[in-house]
Amino acid sequence: MMSRSQIGFCATCFGLHINRLGNNIAKTGNFSTLSLIRRLFRSSSSSSNSPEQPRRGGGTEYGGEGVPFRPKRALVVSKLSRYSFERKRFHDLEEEGLKQLLLQRGSHYDMYLEKHKIHVSNVKKVVDTLRSQNIEVRQAQWFDQNLNQEAVRWADVIIAAGGDGTFIMAAGKVTDDTPVLGVNTDPSRSAGYLCLSEKNSLQFDGALRKIIDGNFRWKWRQRIRTTVESGLINAEPIDIHEQQLRLPDHQYEHWNREQRMRQGLEKRVEPGPTVLPVRALNEVFIGESLSSTVSYYEISVDGSPMVKQKSSGITICTGTGSTSWSFNINKLSHQGVSELLNIINEESDVDIPITQDLLERIASKFNSSLLFDASVPTLAYTVRDPVVNGVFNANLPRGFAKKIRLRSRGWDACLVMDSGSSFVFNDGAIATLEITEDDALRTFELD
Repeated sequence: MMSRSQIGFCATCFGLHINRLGNNIAKTGNFSTLSLIRRLFRSSSSSSNSPEQPRRGGGTEYGGEGVPFRPKRALVVSKLSRYSFERKRFHDLEEEGLKQLLLQRGSHYDMYLEKHKIHVSNVKKVVDTLRSQNIEVRQAQWFDQNLNQEAVRWADVIIAAGGDGTFIMAAGKVTDDTPVLGVNTDPSRSAGYLCLSEKNSLQFDGALRKIIDGNFRWKWRQRIRTTVESGLINAEPIDIHEQQLRLPDHQYEHWNREQRMRQGLEKRVEPGPTVLPVRALNEVFIGESLSSTVSYYEISVDGSPMVKQKSSGITICTGTGSTSWSFNINKLSHQGVSELLNIINEESDVDIPITQDLLERIASKFNSSLLFDASVPTLAYTVRDPVVNGVFNANLPRGFAKKIRLRSRGWDACLVMDSGSSFVFNDGAIATLEITEDDALRTFELD
């Protein structure tokens, strides 16, 4: 009879072979088989005493919980600083001309340049630190041709150097279990909730040593998978950030893309259910492109009958996104609590003393209920400014779900993932949003 340690060793070996097989299957696109393979591995590894995790192509074994993680290749994806953004937009201007243009706009040229230099300096520190550990490094940036699927597949780890926006953008390029590590390149001016702490970001050499030594935990962040059918939907997303460089023409991009698809000049999603090529880490927004226009659609939550709704659009978020846009839409202010308590006092026989402490406790308790852990496979939806009358209703304008299905009735509508990747989503287009375990993003947690 095998000992517990022998059983654990066999389970780990089985997991490594399963993961190699899974990587080969992923390249063929047989994701249903890949899902089964991954479940087999997770089942085997959970019964083992070994904390060792699966191995991916490139010779890197996943560590954590005391097991070393030694990547051989790292892709460093850095943000486009505001200075670089303006420099790209007005590339035909000399430096003094750019400075005067920004000053005329009331923008802070000197501050932009200072923050840009801080960012560039900290990116260099990250790259130098990785190379000092004999890790091969490639670099890429927003709107950079080096940021492509080949580079992402090449890497054993993705380093997002910037802030939360850079982390989300880099994560959107990852379609397998390659881990993503966020480094805040200006923590004194940026929160960077998805990045390493300020201390670990500024002392990246120490953070990297912790990772190499296995002194960290894996954090799996769920992402939203969107399957579309029917309608005229672009196969490749419109990069909203890139379109911002093309002001003022970017506002017509959705209309132009739709016309090109109708003429057969642009690749569209084939008839039948098709999974869109982006997984949303924060949220998906569905609604009219012009924010002042009413959005019209039909919605089904967890298999319920389709219901017609009009609103300012709908957001569907993950646990990661529950701290972001969704939270700010739904959070309760002290003013709102105070006004409700005044009404309660007027309409009842009670006289509740309204103190600042009470307002804080009530608001905090309600707002905390809006948040859930990033690893939980749940969607949270919010109907923004629902229209309620004799025809349209929104009995539950906010809630949690496992699956949401929408049919567009819009004329210039879009489906936008993480505020960056947009798809045409007009009348008749159908989308199903859900979370599957295989789409979870592997990230790091350090003390």
